[in-house]
Amino acid sequence: MTLQFQPDMQVKPDVAAFFDPQTNTISYVVKDPASNSCAIVDSVLDIDYAAGRLSYDSADKIIEHVKANGLTVEWIIETHVHADHLSAAPYLQEKLGGKIGIGDQITIVQDTFGKVFNEGTEFQRDGSQFDRLFADGDTYQVGSMTAHVMATPGHTPACQTHVIGDAAFVGDTLFMPDGGSARADFPGGDAGVLYDSIQRVLALPDTTRLFMCHDYGPNGRDIKWETTVADEKAHNIHVGGGKSRDAFVAMRTARDETLDMPKLILPSLQVNMRAGDVPTDKDGNPMLKVPLNKL
Repeated sequence: MTLQFQPDMQVKPDVAAFFDPQTNTISYVVKDPASNSCAIVDSVLDIDYAAGRLSYDSADKIIEHVKANGLTVEWIIETHVHADHLSAAPYLQEKLGGKIGIGDQITIVQDTFGKVFNEGTEFQRDGSQFDRLFADGDTYQVGSMTAHVMATPGHTPACQTHVIGDAAFVGDTLFMPDGGSARADFPGGDAGVLYDSIQRVLALPDTTRLFMCHDYGPNGRDIKWETTVADEKAHNIHVGGGKSRDAFVAMRTARDETLDMPKLILPSLQVNMRAGDVPTDKDGNPMLKVPLNKL
């Protein structure tokens, strides 16, 4: 598979990672080495679901890092509509500035889950909650760095990989080599499409640094979030060694049938399809729904 663009491997962004143990999510601050400009990728808003209480400890750690290093936030990026954690994008934007961006196929996700959550006509399904909708092949700037957007659907229709210099932020398209790949059984997911998307990522130069959105420490190992294209091609337990599309689809489909729904899928989808804003009731009070027998 050929790339639509040629990444500038001489550009090596500084990447600071922030691991959230509640959701096994890794958020990133991606800094331009030639300036103080940065982007934030896949932030986390903390929730005590049982108590119905939100907090901002994870986001505050990012804010502290940005301010301590005198950084300027230009972008707050969502690689996709996460089903396992809530986004802190609006909170970060309020505190730090920057534009919130996501893939243009968010409209499909909004339409699908707008129906699941029985949202009324006041819920816009055109992606207008976000500052920018990225199409496949789009670019944007983080200081002097050019970021390239690759559509990598399969886990969800709106999944994208963001390639900035020698670094690529893959969202849930791939896990570490011993973790394999993400599930493809959510509404709009497709195992075959996910395989094709993974091949797009693996077409990047072998030395490309790949940054995961999640890690669960398989077999008790320490949490990790950075690998390379070469390592994934050689060792990924789901796609490495040239595994065929048919074999991947069979494996992924059988595996997904055994998986439970993520614990935070209901609050996550309601918040994240709104660019991180919490829905409210008719009186303006923050309120989440629990649709029954819909997922």
